[in-house]
Amino acid sequence: MKNLVLSKRPKVALWLLALSLSSPVVAQGPKDLNVTYQRPAEAIAKLIEAPATPSVSFDAKGEWMLVMERPGYPSIEEVAAPEARIGGLRINPAVNGASRGSSFNSLLLKKVKGGQEFPVQGLPSNPKISDVTWSPDEKQVAFLNTAHNGIELWVLNVQDRAVKKLTAAQVNDAYGNAFTWTPDSKALLVKLVNPTRGEAPKSNTTPAGPVIQENLGKTAPSRTYQDLLKNRQDEALFDYYLNSQLVQVSLDGKQTPVGVQGVIRSFDVSPDGQYLLVSTTHRPYSYLVPSYLFPYSVQVLDRQGKLVKQIADIPLGENIPVGFNAVAAGPRNVAWRPDQPASLYWVEAQDGGDDKKEVPVRDLVYTQPAPFTAAPVAIAGTKLRYSGITWGNNDLAIVTERWWRTRQERRTRIKPSQPNAQPSLLLERSYEDLYTDPGSPVMVKNQYGRNVLLTDKSGNLFMISEGGSPQGNRPFLSKFNLNTRKNDILWRSEAPYYERPVDVLDPEKGLFITRRESENDPPNYFLRTVGAKKLTAVTKFPHPAPELIGVEKQLLTYKRNDGVTLTATLYTPKGYKKEQGRLPMLLWAYPREFKDAAAAGQVKSSPYEFTRISYGSPLFWVTRGYAVLDRTDIPIVGEGNAEPNDTYVEQLVASAKAAIDEVTKMGIADPVRVGVGGHSYGAFMTANLLAHSNLFAAGIARSGAYNRTLTPFGFQAEERTFWQAPEVYAKMSPFNYADKIKTPLLLIHGEADNNSGTFPIQSERFYNALKGHGATTRYVVLPAESHGYGAKESIMHMLWEMDQWLEKYVKNKPQPQTMR
Repeated sequence: MKNLVLSKRPKVALWLLALSLSSPVVAQGPKDLNVTYQRPAEAIAKLIEAPATPSVSFDAKGEWMLVMERPGYPSIEEVAAPEARIGGLRINPAVNGASRGSSFNSLLLKKVKGGQEFPVQGLPSNPKISDVTWSPDEKQVAFLNTAHNGIELWVLNVQDRAVKKLTAAQVNDAYGNAFTWTPDSKALLVKLVNPTRGEAPKSNTTPAGPVIQENLGKTAPSRTYQDLLKNRQDEALFDYYLNSQLVQVSLDGKQTPVGVQGVIRSFDVSPDGQYLLVSTTHRPYSYLVPSYLFPYSVQVLDRQGKLVKQIADIPLGENIPVGFNAVAAGPRNVAWRPDQPASLYWVEAQDGGDDKKEVPVRDLVYTQPAPFTAAPVAIAGTKLRYSGITWGNNDLAIVTERWWRTRQERRTRIKPSQPNAQPSLLLERSYEDLYTDPGSPVMVKNQYGRNVLLTDKSGNLFMISEGGSPQGNRPFLSKFNLNTRKNDILWRSEAPYYERPVDVLDPEKGLFITRRESENDPPNYFLRTVGAKKLTAVTKFPHPAPELIGVEKQLLTYKRNDGVTLTATLYTPKGYKKEQGRLPMLLWAYPREFKDAAAAGQVKSSPYEFTRISYGSPLFWVTRGYAVLDRTDIPIVGEGNAEPNDTYVEQLVASAKAAIDEVTKMGIADPVRVGVGGHSYGAFMTANLLAHSNLFAAGIARSGAYNRTLTPFGFQAEERTFWQAPEVYAKMSPFNYADKIKTPLLLIHGEADNNSGTFPIQSERFYNALKGHGATTRYVVLPAESHGYGAKESIMHMLWEMDQWLEKYVKNKPQPQTMR
């Protein structure tokens, strides 16, 4: 497939390199290569056309709620619009913003207490709203609107419930953040398109010279990336679309340029509003890695844009070692401390970024306050790789560190004002272990309008956890005592609901907000008080797909042949009774790797979650008379020194067999009419199951990778390179077993897949290999679609293809005389 930098993709034609469904062995003629977009059965199409449940955003005081509605799926005309694919980015050149983004088309303000609703006045026609952001004082809400000719900045006055436009279609939203509020809420710092950039560079088919890359003895492995720069023309386009000017825009629309123009990677105002932190990408660019690994400088400017301090100049990231805990050398994650008026913090690796080195301290966390003339002070060191820091105040911050190979996590309390004080270990656990997860701290806005740790009068933290348990997830709100390290649960979700705390509005009164749902009740928001049973509805969103009401749902728990406990969620059609006979079944899964068998066997969902459906879901087929086994556990475990993928195929097949046996034993599934499917790594799983077992009647593989030699420097959770573990790469590649696959296999792939490793050529070559060995297969390429599919026409057609395949090869598969 050609990957053009700036291309106009076909709008309607659908390329189907396929064998027809009616004649699975003989290739068909040209008529089959010009199929138009198809519409699936109405039971499926109605679910796609159902309105989406709105998104919400609360202010910190819990006074106002912003309700944001989404439109339906965009048309193929929108998805197929020209885009620039440069530096790992996908840019819509018509608006100078990221292409393929989602947006809202309506805003509504609602009182949390009382429930009064207020329509927002003055919205633009046909709005495409994104980046919705409350001001620090929460009296305003800023957002972007994408017009036909560019991106505008708008602001909503909460008290007036009216919006106004602050800028013309000048905002540059192609890379990094596009705007941020100033701490006084009176203005915004906005990244605008460089006003002097002129016309876009013209494409020149006459090359100026060869494209040369060079490596002088350095070890520089890199994973596979898409949409990289390829030549000087790409470099010129990268500069053209990403070059920006920072401008301060007041609420009356007055603009004041700040600093110099450049490829601005990120920017933020200090909490006291006196300084700007700006990161700017610079040359040399790379043809091997995406733009986030290009060189960049980090500088502190004053409010007029004059340089105060150069903090760091980060080199090109081509030489970062291979490894999930490998990082770039030098300062990283430079940011403002939210609890101080103007103090920076950052992290520096003490092992040169190489996680293979043995060192007593992996990372050091530094701080440096304004005026940035004193030497930086190290306030924390980590044994594992730094994962983040959550700030409270000058006497409280929590540092999180993790290590991939052992799945270990540590959280320590530090006192930033006492850098020499011994840190206090709060928690050490395997982050695979869902049952011991205390959750994440609740945050609150401080005097600067920044989020910091919420504590009670005794200094206890408030925590929200998913609440993993053998009965399924039961979210809870708790207090965590920093001295005793005990978690006191204040409230916990109870059956038959799955209810998760969202925020604590008043810690002294115990007032908090939850998001509550059940198997047939869509998610809605409620007010609760700790210790009281009463709850008050804040929203009443209707069921988006009433056709699914009455579908039966069960959380299954069963064993694999090696003793690992597995779970899956089984759906059966509305009104189905076992007496009616066994059903065809669709098994849908996505494998996950674990270092601990006990953690792999934990329940990872709740039986009371709402039965929601999205375009990628397998649940459509419960309306077509199938049993659907979703979230099917396929754990790949490697304990101790063993790596999970050393026995990938064996564990994969054993997990699938255990799932089929369980639903067969229940008297529900017909074991000779079971289909299997998955997306991305689930597609890879599907192909391997068909290559190494005879468990299934048919398979569906969407946007997968099938030849691991095309991802030689690691993939998914595999850290080893092809040269370190060639036998693992070979055995895990279903491409190598194309001659063994006799089960019908439907391949679907987006023509413009930009996911690392899942190049469309993966499906193209796999299809050719299957076809060359006489397999029953069909290959569908969705024009203009990425790794996830966006256009309504594409999604409808994908579902049509899947439905046709399942009807022919699973539901209506000829029955043998005796059941195996």
